[in-house]
Amino acid sequence: MEKRISNKERTLIVGVELDSDIFDIDDSMDELDKLVSAAGGVVISRVIQKRHSIDPAFFIGKGKAQEIKNYCEELEIDTVVFNDELTGAQIRNLEDVIDKKIVDRTNLILDIFASRATSKEGKLQVKLAQLKYRLPRLVGYGKYLSRTGGGIGTRGPGEQKLETDRRHILREINNIEKALKKIEQTRETNRKQRISSSIPIVALVGYTNVGKSTLLNKIIELSEDSTEKNESKKVFVCDQLFATLGTSLRRAKLPNGQPFLITDTVGFVSKLPVHLVEAFKGTLEEVKYADLLLHVVDASSKNLNMQIKTTFDILKDLEVLDKPIITVFNKMDKVDFDNFIYDSNYVDKKVFISAQRSNNLDELLQMIQDNLPVKYKKVRMFLPYTSQSILSYLLDKYTIDNMEHEENGVYIELNISMDEYERYKTYIV
Repeated sequence: MEKRISNKERTLIVGVELDSDIFDIDDSMDELDKLVSAAGGVVISRVIQKRHSIDPAFFIGKGKAQEIKNYCEELEIDTVVFNDELTGAQIRNLEDVIDKKIVDRTNLILDIFASRATSKEGKLQVKLAQLKYRLPRLVGYGKYLSRTGGGIGTRGPGEQKLETDRRHILREINNIEKALKKIEQTRETNRKQRISSSIPIVALVGYTNVGKSTLLNKIIELSEDSTEKNESKKVFVCDQLFATLGTSLRRAKLPNGQPFLITDTVGFVSKLPVHLVEAFKGTLEEVKYADLLLHVVDASSKNLNMQIKTTFDILKDLEVLDKPIITVFNKMDKVDFDNFIYDSNYVDKKVFISAQRSNNLDELLQMIQDNLPVKYKKVRMFLPYTSQSILSYLLDKYTIDNMEHEENGVYIELNISMDEYERYKTYIV
């Protein structure tokens, strides 16, 4: 028996392999192992059962549940985590037989989000998802729900004895949805201002922990002069699942000196809980307003193709597959390029980089510039001193390649967007 690890919840993970499964069960269980670790547990062992269909009462069948009970006693297991979403009845039945805390994949992911959320909006989004998930499952939560000792599956609303007052939960859901609606209205106002500014928007999308935040920070660094480094512009980076939950928006520059906005989004994971997607809809919808998507992939992951397909499935649900997409294979410093294989069915435009080592970032930025639908034109303009407001606007928005002060006004050279080319063409020399 493995030596007990202090402060770590000893966990047994359970998966079911069906004939109809698309993903490899071992890959999926490896991911579940990482999710348990992110939630503060340690996986002691795993059980995989092959079935033609799911058992409606026990998910795995009563005999297998009894077998798992024996494993738990032998291995001193605290919690049993299932790789799929369970019904309230299945949770109750499994809890009765195994006599351990039962957590499904959805609850586990919600639990991680609850521990990661830091902003007011993020906390409300996670709480809403937890409440909607647990409401139809109140009958399934027994003595473990009301435990106040914490641990996997007990963060957030789990400590409020939710089974005691269904009407209270419904009122709470309604209040949270109203609060999120107000936040969304503010975001919508900011979003309209960004769109009206004509500055193109690039969104980073992809699996969790593939290096999106690291890449965003590197692009910001490349956009800054050596004299104006600003650490406060950087976003939080940590080698863990779902390190970033909120949306980060930063200003950067293309190789031709023109500005663009780059936004980070919450990372995806296979079997992402539907309630979580719904709760984070306002945040995820930032992707809909982007001009270009950077699909960041961890090239070193052995679950590479599963992660690519999962991301494209979610992007399809968000109805954004009509946008230009560049697949960014990150962490190539950890890969043997000559033997690198990926599913090309989901990949069109692509670039191979290492954000950590800043490899090929110049090629990536050039691809962004070439694929953004907003095009720029190199112009020379003359602005009389009576048009100082226009000059100030252009100086603030664009990188000026050359400026010459004359007696009656100023000559400037710059790359200007096509819509503003039309607006200010009377000033173009």
